Amino acid sequence: MDIVEDLLNADPAIRYVAVKQGDDLRMRQKDAGLAGASSSESDTYEEWLTNPVLLLAAGNRGQLGCGGLSYVLVRYGNFWQFVRAVPGGHVSVCIDQASDPVALVPTLFERLAAHFGERQRTY
Repeated sequence: MDIVEDLLNADPAIRYVAVKQGDDLRMRQKDAGLAGASSSESDTYEEWLTNPVLLLAAGNRGQLGCGGLSYVLVRYGNFWQFVRAVPGGHVSVCIDQASDPVALVPTLFERLAAHFGERQRTY
């Protein structure tokens, strides 16, 4: 199964998934009628610019006596955004604002491990 579809179907609270590896960006929103959803143009910029910078900055800090970086979780006004580095890029998962995103982390890591290997299992 495709990683985007697998993650999108992992939990009802997941609204959007993007996987960027190198120059390849695959993204999909669960339902076009989601309340508070950002535009696809905004999502594209987030995946090409914002999320790589977040991972770089937090990853660099994680290497300075913090034991590395596992993932980044951002609380925007309308949703949560989970971002994790994967080989050659990152995975980004938008989670409904009313849900507990930390409770979804084990599920996300299991799915990532299935697609990218055991290295993704720690959380």
